Amino acid sequence: MNGKDIRKLVIACDAGMGSSVMLAGQLRKALKKNDVTVVHTPVDSIPGDADVVVTHTGLADRARRGAGGAPVIAFEVYIGDPAVDRLVKAIKDGGEIGA
Repeated sequence: MNGKDIRKLVIACDAGMGSSVMLAGQLRKALKKNDVTVVHTPVDSIPGDADVVVTHTGLADRARRGAGGAPVIAFEVYIGDPAVDRLVKAIKDGGEIGA
C-alpha cells in the first residue's frame, strides 16, 4: 500500500495510560496537511475502515486479528519511534507501507 492512499490511521491501545493519546495527537499534527484522519481506539475495537493501524509491539498480534486487511505498524516507544517516523514519511512522500 502506498502512503499517499492512507486516509484513516488508527492508533490502537490497551492500557489507557495516555501515551497513545499523545501519539495520536502528534500524528494528527504531523499529517494535518495530508488529509489523513487519525483516530484512537481500543485494540479490540479497530474500525473496519482503517487504512493502517499503529500499535505497540505488545499489542500487535491482537491488532492484526482485528485489523482486517489493514497493515499493522508496531512500535517500541510512543514518541520518536523509527517505525512511526517511517510511516509518517511514507504518507507524506508516497512511499510503501509495510505490514
